[in-house]
Amino acid sequence: MQYEYTRKNYFKQAGEEELKAIFDYAEGYKDFLFTSKTERGSAKTAEKLCRERGYKPYMFGDKVKPGDKLFFINRDKNIFIIKIGTADIAKCGVKIMAAHVDSPRLDLKPNPLYEEDGMAFFKTHYYGGIKKYQWPTIPLALTGVVVLRGGKRVEVNVGEDENDPIFYITDLLPHLSQEQNEKTLAKAVTGESLNAIVGALPDKSEDKDGIKAAVLKLLHDKYGMTEIDFQTSELCFVPAGRPRDVGFDRALISAYGHDDKVCAYPEMTALFESDGKDTVMAIFADKEETGSDGVTGMQSRVILDILDSISRSLGADPVLVRYNSKCISADVCAAYDPDYASAFEKRNSSYLSCGASVTKYHGARGKASTNDASAEMVGYVRDAFEDAGVVYQTGELGRIDLGGGGTVAKFIANLGIDTLDVGVPVLSMHAPYEIISKADLYSMHKAMLAFCNKH
Repeated sequence: MQYEYTRKNYFKQAGEEELKAIFDYAEGYKDFLFTSKTERGSAKTAEKLCRERGYKPYMFGDKVKPGDKLFFINRDKNIFIIKIGTADIAKCGVKIMAAHVDSPRLDLKPNPLYEEDGMAFFKTHYYGGIKKYQWPTIPLALTGVVVLRGGKRVEVNVGEDENDPIFYITDLLPHLSQEQNEKTLAKAVTGESLNAIVGALPDKSEDKDGIKAAVLKLLHDKYGMTEIDFQTSELCFVPAGRPRDVGFDRALISAYGHDDKVCAYPEMTALFESDGKDTVMAIFADKEETGSDGVTGMQSRVILDILDSISRSLGADPVLVRYNSKCISADVCAAYDPDYASAFEKRNSSYLSCGASVTKYHGARGKASTNDASAEMVGYVRDAFEDAGVVYQTGELGRIDLGGGGTVAKFIANLGIDTLDVGVPVLSMHAPYEIISKADLYSMHKAMLAFCNKH
């Protein structure tokens, strides 16, 4: 019997067949990630995958029965995928997996377009927690929707095709950066300076602001929009390009938006593959990076409405269903980075390639604003993982006094549902391009499958 707890490198543990499964699974994830850079893209891609597998749209009040495979889309940004089980939902509850699909980015301001000194720019307002200095000088794509007069919705996606133009935020040349270099990283680049170049070719018929006029004409010709339509749009800049393998051995993936699609994709694929008795639900949530508020965030009533509606359709008391439900808050955690070792506490950190990480609590410093999962809930999940042979680890965010962070766990726990955070370790979290291990990605899939199938 082994008495000591030791982390296991999944790559080292895996045989040839499992190694192939790890790398094959990552290819599907990379395809999903490329089409899911925003919450709208994630919901759209998930809907397509659901329909391909025979899942049907659900609406409140619909009659459901064991065996039904359903999905509910909330305002095109938030999707619930549901498989109705044969077990008594009042006694067994629902197995819930909740990940968020919004990521830090640069949203356009309501009146973004202006011309200055030979260039036209879009002004932005950053969304979520970013290091502002990381966003200049990288290729950006513009994506989102514009709602025209009368309600017509137009989709915009420029910068992802290799034949598309990209957009760009400038930085100061090092020869003139003495004053900038004397500032802290937080102040060297300001939010108001994150303005992206969108044009430089003037309309010769215009005496003033000819470049702005030319950009507006291009937008009108392609999308039918005028300047006021920016005010009824959701447009944002995201890093351009496909996910890329990292290293000679291709063991890692660099991409925008690992946080938190690297957990959303495995919970979805696990639900698709699950064959347990319990009713299971995978949630792609919005607005986590800004506090989970709003009609598509995890603080909205939608999750309650869905659980209650399904419970009543199956003849169960919704209160009992919620009380007996369990949830995995599927969100990323910080991977130990040896180049920044002082930010971590090594014994309680999560490491790349050692599997999905169980995080009992998040919050800040003295566990402020956290769901601190019970020993019973952690034990339940531990048994599920170990019974299924999942390679996993445990950890926390970093050194106690440095800061902190949170997930959607506390909002679900506040509904009376036992909840535990499990996620994939990420290097360079919230950077335009983050890094994860393919081993941890596949471990997350196996972990969520074990949770779904445990009865």
